[in-house]
Amino acid sequence: MINKKIFNLKNLVYKLSGSKKKVGLCHGVFDLLHLGHINHFKEAKKNCDILVVSVTEDKYVSKGPGRPVFDQYQRMEALSNLESIDYVVLSNKESAVETINKIKPRFYFKGPDYKISSQDMTKKILLERKEVEKNSGKLFITKSEKYSSSNLINKQLNIFSQNQETLINKIKKKYNFDKIKKIINNFKKSVPIIVGETIIDQYFFCEALGKSGKEPMLVLRDSFNETYFGGAGAISKHTAEFCEKQKFLSIVGEKKDNIAFIKKNIPKNTSYYLLPKENSPTILKKRFLDEVTKSKVLGVYSLNDELLSKKQEILLKKKFKVLSKNSNLTILSDYGHGMISKDFRKDLIKKSKFIAVNVQVNAANIGFHTLKDYRSIDFMIINEIELRHEMRTKDKKIEILIKELSKNQNIKYLVVTRGLSGAILYEKKNNKFYFTEAFSKNALDKIGAGDAMLSIMSICLYNKVDINLSLLISSLAAAQSVNTIGNKESISKVKLLKELEHILS
Repeated sequence: MINKKIFNLKNLVYKLSGSKKKVGLCHGVFDLLHLGHINHFKEAKKNCDILVVSVTEDKYVSKGPGRPVFDQYQRMEALSNLESIDYVVLSNKESAVETINKIKPRFYFKGPDYKISSQDMTKKILLERKEVEKNSGKLFITKSEKYSSSNLINKQLNIFSQNQETLINKIKKKYNFDKIKKIINNFKKSVPIIVGETIIDQYFFCEALGKSGKEPMLVLRDSFNETYFGGAGAISKHTAEFCEKQKFLSIVGEKKDNIAFIKKNIPKNTSYYLLPKENSPTILKKRFLDEVTKSKVLGVYSLNDELLSKKQEILLKKKFKVLSKNSNLTILSDYGHGMISKDFRKDLIKKSKFIAVNVQVNAANIGFHTLKDYRSIDFMIINEIELRHEMRTKDKKIEILIKELSKNQNIKYLVVTRGLSGAILYEKKNNKFYFTEAFSKNALDKIGAGDAMLSIMSICLYNKVDINLSLLISSLAAAQSVNTIGNKESISKVKLLKELEHILS
């Protein structure tokens, strides 16, 4: 049966064109319909002739893990059954601006939450209001009683596991959202220096044609490709969301290939130095993916992973000394591609007040790259496979391995990520473990998740944030990362705050 209330935007605009009736628009997620929503729609309908409700597309819903509970089609179907609503349309943008521009409503209705527009963390209401008024409309704040869909969902629908609930409840006992928001906003005072190789990530989205007619190989037809700022560059984009100022020290190719792309992607609040490495290209990692499933088929790397010359190593040390002058937090991601020598590593550890490290094992360095090069550091993050490679064991209990590595290398805080199983943090001083499950169960791409968690956890631990809260914040950052392809998007501070607000409601 065709639903006569549900339209796409183009067809709805055509249907409304030429009408002299007053059109009103409501916009939102409407994940769990409740009395507050119903009264909001009733009040809106009393003030217009035709009430249109636009529904946020699933991929733009930023209310935390497990949301939306009901997909966009289910939410639209539910709304279409309310008498006060005349038409329902899907909004496939992050805000209602495009829908407002097309429909040109006389009134744009929002609930009492938006009475003070400046309190909207996303600032979308300001853009929407401007668009409404540009089209001779008016923002109308309804007086319907405020209810919280998130609060109802969190209490009634069990979207979190028992372990996640335990972690969230521990945090709720000590903090409310406003206090957490203040903590995160205070991160802006941190001035980190990010050190590590810059990597250009190219993703080629392809259609698999099949086996070659004459050779034993798979043949792909490329459809399109995208280029992302990867490696330590991606970390600099994550931290830039939270810090007012930061520094960045990295290497590029001798001929400065891709330099325009790199400089364009370095955040504006970042002072940087890029050392052209002798006899080397800028590190380029190409990945070929199936266009439909997004599964990776093949990787091709262009790099020279020999160590820097002694002359260049000395220059790098000098630049670090200059850049780190007003920075007490060093975030180092060692991808094992020749930038971090033994002497430079010692220099970084010695001269950093707080140093956070990610030592990555990859196809180019497996068997050669070792965690044992890093001693007496404040924070290290690795994944379980890297830890087991380092400790040469497949089946020894993970907690035992974590304690052994932490003790042997004198690591204050050690985080081991475990994919969908989440992460474990070990605090050496108090001999205590902290656990969190992953807050994303459907990873689109795992690449970059460790860097995202490193970025946010480093700032948290440097600022002495409660460990359970640090785990939650950085786990949500990692969840953001795995839900996007590669390093296409950096961690959004606003989105992170919105997720925390809904989780803690």
